[in-house]
Amino acid sequence: MRSLTLLEQEKVKFLTKNQISLTLIEPTETGLKKSIMDATTPVRNYLVENGIHDFNLQTQGPNNKVLIEALIYDDKSVKKSKASLYRPVTKNGDPRIWFYGLTSYAEPNDIIGIISYDNRLHVFNLTKLSLASFSSAPFKELIDEIHHLETEVSMELLLKLREIAARGFIKSEVNADTGIGRTLESLLGIEMNSSKTPDYKGIELKSARDSRSTRKGLFARTPNWKLSKFKSRVEILDAFGYWEKGIFRLYNTIRATGRNAQGLILRIESKKDWLLENSDRADIGDFLVWELQELRKALKEKHRETFWVSAESKVEDGHEYFQFNLANHTKDPMIEQFDTLIEMGAITLDYPIKRTSDGKVIDKGCNFKLKANCMDLLFPPSETYDLINYA
Repeated sequence: MRSLTLLEQEKVKFLTKNQISLTLIEPTETGLKKSIMDATTPVRNYLVENGIHDFNLQTQGPNNKVLIEALIYDDKSVKKSKASLYRPVTKNGDPRIWFYGLTSYAEPNDIIGIISYDNRLHVFNLTKLSLASFSSAPFKELIDEIHHLETEVSMELLLKLREIAARGFIKSEVNADTGIGRTLESLLGIEMNSSKTPDYKGIELKSARDSRSTRKGLFARTPNWKLSKFKSRVEILDAFGYWEKGIFRLYNTIRATGRNAQGLILRIESKKDWLLENSDRADIGDFLVWELQELRKALKEKHRETFWVSAESKVEDGHEYFQFNLANHTKDPMIEQFDTLIEMGAITLDYPIKRTSDGKVIDKGCNFKLKANCMDLLFPPSETYDLINYA
């Protein structure tokens, strides 16, 4: 697909700000004449993620064509249509998509927007639909309806966070690094569990002390041990651990931009779509493997919608107290940026491992983190809410 013009980018930003998830496709001159478009990878992924259609499960041939209800919007009206989804017998069954009547709304190399909502596909010409139409019927009605649905839970959560903030400093439930997260979840009525799913009705919660906001925790993911040279993190500890204050440990940050004190570095193997951890020791070399597809999937699932809550911390009489003050609200991470952010050192890997005096190994997982000043490189424009001072 061609690069978007500045005006087209403004329209996409408007939709993103209103919590509208969409995908884009560019019809060619030949495609418009033949009423056919290639269903590109982003379009196919979008259809799968929204429960509309999976081309991988579709049999080739015209008898297996699937029709989906669709609506096509212009500046003044909306027209009923159908989306045709099929895989031809020829050309390896490369996925095809078409919207009946699209030729009346598009010219070659226009950018067509597709929004999945209410089990239908809502189609509009991003290039030609005026920005004014985004604020007038009938397109505005669609935006408002989706926006209301998408923001109902987030506004409920925001109200609760402001009620918590209004209580001032609140005593931590535990005196530990995890105290801020445990305390906030308890205040919101969220039970402690080890689930990888989002915390509050589909929204992920991440909390941090103001003084410790240099990196943001994204998710934890173990390597693929079957593909890796090392088969457990005990092996990692034994190979690279060190003694500190009488404890054998490995508290490590690994990045792709340079080796750390243990001689470890991350690197991407593009041909295999792997993330590798490598040692400068000739007898070890590459020793851990993560499949990048799985990491991207974890990022998308974990942070479809996230509240990053920060708090001022103080200690009195040996107890920590929190004043929750700000929340940054992000949605739909730009998955295509993940690999680049690893290569530029913005996304790093941490694993704190130690062996206690009784020989037990305590492992807090492989944690991928993002530099705080790179949030806007991974997430589209977001909202920051003041939890204390607001109109």
